[in-house]
Amino acid sequence: MVFSLGMEYYLPVIWALLLAVAIAMYVVLDGFDLGIGILFPFAKSDAEKDQMMSSVAPFWDGNETWLVLGGGGLFVAFPLAYSVVMPALYLPVIFMLLALVFRGVAFEFRHVADTSRFLWNIAFAGGSTLAAFFQGMLLGGFVQGIKVENNAFAGGPLDWATPFAFMCGMGVVAGYALIGSVWLVMKTEGIAAAQARAHARLLLPVVLIFMGIVSLWTPIAFPRIAERWFTTPNLFYLAPVPILTLVLAYAVWRWLEKGHEHLPFFGVIGLFLLGYIGIGISIFPYLVPPTLTVWQTAAAPASQVFMLIGTIFMLPIILGYIAFVYWLFRGKVHQGEGYH
Repeated sequence: MVFSLGMEYYLPVIWALLLAVAIAMYVVLDGFDLGIGILFPFAKSDAEKDQMMSSVAPFWDGNETWLVLGGGGLFVAFPLAYSVVMPALYLPVIFMLLALVFRGVAFEFRHVADTSRFLWNIAFAGGSTLAAFFQGMLLGGFVQGIKVENNAFAGGPLDWATPFAFMCGMGVVAGYALIGSVWLVMKTEGIAAAQARAHARLLLPVVLIFMGIVSLWTPIAFPRIAERWFTTPNLFYLAPVPILTLVLAYAVWRWLEKGHEHLPFFGVIGLFLLGYIGIGISIFPYLVPPTLTVWQTAAAPASQVFMLIGTIFMLPIILGYIAFVYWLFRGKVHQGEGYH
């Protein structure tokens, strides 16, 4: 099969966009149920905990589909990047997956447990918090860069464990707690909803502080990112991203104050996406910052086309299923109700 130079250029970009969409979908969809686990210790009763878990019971396992798509897509479309990134970040990936296992097992067992329910509460909250934290560590380790020599990882097993990555980990925990709280505002009522609204008002400025720290730390510590954001004409083109973030954050605050139920959730999704776009602007076109681009790490064009055909057929099915489930289980979860 013969491919033009245009195909060789655009196919890796298309796959990079697909991976970006998969990761964004995972962060938003699995973010709010991980956030509920992070908020779990602050619930005042078992009834409130049951209501919180019931609000995500139909969705949580399907939300993780996007994590599989992101990892699998990286493997098939960018095998060189996969072979470099995974050895560099094996430990946080393993810790994250183990935490997700604990969270998942606790989710299923807590409802049938009696005498050991408190242990499953701890596993659910701990697994959710650690999974969020190590996802942030992965993000920090990726953005700060991976040492590469001769197209192979050349660093140490703990290169990812830096103050910057730790700060990113804490920021993701706060961000997931925020999106979990506004989900509960939208999906629950009574004490659970009131508590969630109070948590959201506390967490919104905390998340903005973390976003601000990242926005300042990255250009100071990494000259390549400073050049991307603060040289002209990029400075003028990219200025709307932080401005929109501040405007939307103020809008979310006002919506929370005025008692809106749905708008804060979609506003926080917007904040997440703006932060995600900012990270994408900082690192693109590097898939292994700061050395290997999407074109250097891409699979053979024939392989990309073959997998793209399957993805084009499957993606609408996945999106349709998700839309159907969210429509089917729309509305609020009342105390004492559940889907299990």
